[in-house]
Amino acid sequence: MQQPRRTSARQIGPYTVITRLDPTGPGAMPVPEQRFIARTADGDRTSVVSVPPDGVDSARFLVEAQAARCHLGPWFAPVTEYAHPGIPAWCARPYVPAVPLPTALAVHGGPFTGDTLRALGVCLAETLATAHASGLTYAGVSPAAVLLAGDGPQLTCFGAVRAAAEDGQSRSGLPGLERGSLPPEQATGGRPRPAGDVYALGAVLAYAATGHTVPDRDELPGMLRSLIPACLARDPAARPRAIDVLQALSPASPAPPTSPVATVLDSGSEANRMQLPGRVIAAIARQSAEILAADVLPPLGS
Repeated sequence: MQQPRRTSARQIGPYTVITRLDPTGPGAMPVPEQRFIARTADGDRTSVVSVPPDGVDSARFLVEAQAARCHLGPWFAPVTEYAHPGIPAWCARPYVPAVPLPTALAVHGGPFTGDTLRALGVCLAETLATAHASGLTYAGVSPAAVLLAGDGPQLTCFGAVRAAAEDGQSRSGLPGLERGSLPPEQATGGRPRPAGDVYALGAVLAYAATGHTVPDRDELPGMLRSLIPACLARDPAARPRAIDVLQALSPASPAPPTSPVATVLDSGSEANRMQLPGRVIAAIARQSAEILAADVLPPLGS
């Protein structure tokens, strides 16, 4: 994240930008939204404000932003505000101090292991299982879509695949879509379906465990050595469901759930909160202090 500073800043809707959330430059992970931390002029609201990347249709972006108001549990960052039609597209989520997963791995100095890795998988699988039980396909899971806050992950970028291109059009190589996280059937223009979310989840967990989205099996820790290759199967029908991933990563329970919805509701979110590495916690704390101290001037000419 760039260092907040006193500047005449960009205006997005009612918000003045403080800083860009995602790092840029060599080695930066593709992000299907341009995300900024921004504040209203009265100082009442600080939010993560997103705008569509170049090449993405604004109307499709706004449709997905409106759909992202849904409640998918504690690990989903819902949209609370969005632009009215006819003006440049944007949407906003309440700001919580957090760093993108790629930044967290860079700060940590390498991949996650053990309970941190397992808890990340549980939280993301729980969110996707909730979406699928509600008849929704997330269609936006990637490493950069995961923000790590002090109490666990927040999943963003809902509907990014659908916003990037209409069904039937190739999405391979489009700006913002991380190639390793894009299910092959969606890359060629197929309609996003729940099995594609599971593929993307497998890619995110592979990234968190190894530093890249398409690892060799031997690189993976034991608890993921069978699960991730199953998630990354090219045949969507061969992949597990999100609820299966949740069960595989969750601590053993005395009785099996009777339905997907029951599993999601009873999965023990409090027990599965992530214990982040110290350097990541320190990075989140620094960001929080810098944003609180940021002095934002209105744009020139206002």
